[in-house]
Amino acid sequence: MAAESVWSGRTAGPGRPHIAVVGGGISGLAAAWFLRDALGDDAEITVFEQRDEVGGHLRVSEVAGLPVDEGAESLLARRPEAVELARAVGLGEDIVHPAPVSAGVWSRDAIHPMPTGTVMGVPSDPSSLAGLLAEDEVRAAADRDRSGADGSTPMPLHDDVSIGHLVAGRLGRAVVDRLVEPLLGGVYAGHADELSLDATVPALGSAAREHPTLTAAVRSLQQAPTGPSAPAFAGLAGGIGRLPAAVAQASGAKIRTGVVVRELERSGGIWRLVTGPVPAPEVIEADAVILAVPSSSAARLLGDVCDAAAMELAAIETASMAVVTLAMPAESFPEPASSSGFLVPPIDGRTIKAVTYSSVKWPWLGESAGDLVLLRASIGRHRDAEQLQRSDDELVDAVLGDLGTAVGMTGRPIDARVTRWGGGLPQFAVGHLGRMARVRDAVSRLPGLAVCGAIYDGVGIAACVAAARQAAVRITTAQAPADPAGGHARIEP
Repeated sequence: MAAESVWSGRTAGPGRPHIAVVGGGISGLAAAWFLRDALGDDAEITVFEQRDEVGGHLRVSEVAGLPVDEGAESLLARRPEAVELARAVGLGEDIVHPAPVSAGVWSRDAIHPMPTGTVMGVPSDPSSLAGLLAEDEVRAAADRDRSGADGSTPMPLHDDVSIGHLVAGRLGRAVVDRLVEPLLGGVYAGHADELSLDATVPALGSAAREHPTLTAAVRSLQQAPTGPSAPAFAGLAGGIGRLPAAVAQASGAKIRTGVVVRELERSGGIWRLVTGPVPAPEVIEADAVILAVPSSSAARLLGDVCDAAAMELAAIETASMAVVTLAMPAESFPEPASSSGFLVPPIDGRTIKAVTYSSVKWPWLGESAGDLVLLRASIGRHRDAEQLQRSDDELVDAVLGDLGTAVGMTGRPIDARVTRWGGGLPQFAVGHLGRMARVRDAVSRLPGLAVCGAIYDGVGIAACVAAARQAAVRITTAQAPADPAGGHARIEP
């Protein structure tokens, strides 16, 4: 075996700490930016990314010559973290909002308007679900909400539960199958009966503990100050996939792509990251490390240094999915596409789980699309690998078939793109928040180590940015003065 090479990572002389960020998705890049914002030039920051480019699940590529996101295409604007980061890295003038168009639900062979007055599909008034639900299902929802499934008063909610079981018990199975399930599936590609209430819809979990019925809990969340409401979502002209590169550049970090960190060690108060091929490893030394990688990678890296956290992370399951993007001639539609898209309940057995008419939803894209309709269809759910084993051409044909049935779309696309995200969405099972608290507690016992990413506080970009800031704060507030004798500066808790 060849001798290992050792790189300290420092380029600015003794006493300057080197902080390594493992993972070049938006979480890792945001962590690097927060580190730089706090430390200025007083630290060397390196981001290690195993792919050939940074960005993780956020990237843009062209379809029919137009830039269209391959992953997430919007930011949750009602949480400030992601929008504020976009502004901070110079993208403020490019922040846009979706067109004020409605969405729908393709259920029982018809597309119904998305009911208003719901929180993740849970209604403030079951009568608002009329049309999407049958009359007897709406009536049953109202009756069960008042008295529970067996006619008794619903038991108070204490511990975490699956959102599906809670809603089915209080409002009936139809509400879960026709509304909660497709909404959750669009975000997590998971199953409502397995996903944690407190991890996926924490505000509803809190409100459900304070009110006797779920509808009362939803009404309490909808009591907002008077005045115009701010848009719930935001995007970037040119695509959300522009954000990672802008954050990377603004962070001033050294970006090393195509580098797999295989092992993490701690020796003599220094972190050692083992990279490179096994016969000729490269060892990078760092004073502090932030792990911004998926749960399986984090579990592997923590196995030798924090077994308790590694075991918790290894237990997290993930879902794979694909996004099929089509550029269709406008005349392919018998009626002009005028909504933002529609969700699809899995109970109906369709291939697609959601469709977004991106060129309708985002005016900047529609202006460039001309007589084309750019749309994205998502496929795949937790433990539903069979759908994704088909070829790209077969997935495109499946989407065309479903859209033909749903809206009468005909013809072939001008261009198509299939993006596959293997294991891309962590599943927030019941008890997830407690699991993540145990992970962070175990990690906090190790000097100069922090974690962040979609597995901790939520899969949305804003939640990832918030977790990245928390990780950076842990590292920067723990920094001790540089060792005047030289050598590595110590970053201790």
